Amino acid sequence: MKNRNILLVIVAMLVTGWASGQEYKVAKNSGRLEINLGKVRVEGHNGNEIIFTSESGKHDRDERAQGLRSVNSMGLEDNTGLGINVTDKGNVVEVNQLKKTSSPDIKILVPKGMIVSFTHQSQYGGKATFKDLTNEIEVSAQYNSIELDNVTGPLTVKTIYGHVEAVFDTNIKDPISIVSIYGFVDVTLPQATKANLRLETNYGEIFVAPEFKIDVETKNGMRPISSDEVVGKINGGGLNIDLTCNYGKVYLRKK
Repeated sequence: MKNRNILLVIVAMLVTGWASGQEYKVAKNSGRLEINLGKVRVEGHNGNEIIFTSESGKHDRDERAQGLRSVNSMGLEDNTGLGINVTDKGNVVEVNQLKKTSSPDIKILVPKGMIVSFTHQSQYGGKATFKDLTNEIEVSAQYNSIELDNVTGPLTVKTIYGHVEAVFDTNIKDPISIVSIYGFVDVTLPQATKANLRLETNYGEIFVAPEFKIDVETKNGMRPISSDEVVGKINGGGLNIDLTCNYGKVYLRKK
């Protein structure tokens, strides 16, 4: 019995490993990748293909559906084996989930030069992570929290009910615009970053690392006094960086 149990464990591990290692590839190293998934991890790489893998193993199989194909109201079907639909339209590659209420855990390796767009408007959203990307990123979400690590921008990020965390290196391209309506915005910059800053919150607070000496902008020779908006320059100005929360807090940290 003991040997049988060990064999079952080994088989389960092999099956899980095969499922999580399943890939779907699109030969593309330029253009635009448009993602509509509830949760996703996107990482830049130096290859010439977009590579999709499952982070959660193969999705549940319905034995009654054998010989049939999964479709949704938009006429999309699972053409990847990962529970998602990927459509190559030439200069644009579209990625869509099939179920409105659930999204598989997907990791996408993207050639670094591609433009990445993430859109998700359903309440069934999770975390979307973007790492090591060297081109433009656009995010428009409702219930997703967004994490950005070592991305260069330009960057336009807006989420309503999620927060945004971003860690930048020295190779930043503006404009950088990050907005969270009901969450927080937490951004880390190298101390030597030259930037024109606009930090705003209507019902929260603004926290800035003491190493950043902000030269606050004046109007008609007068310095505006407002706890909910700070406009100024660090290190003489340069990049345009806009961090906004309506009902949350803004954090600006030194890397």
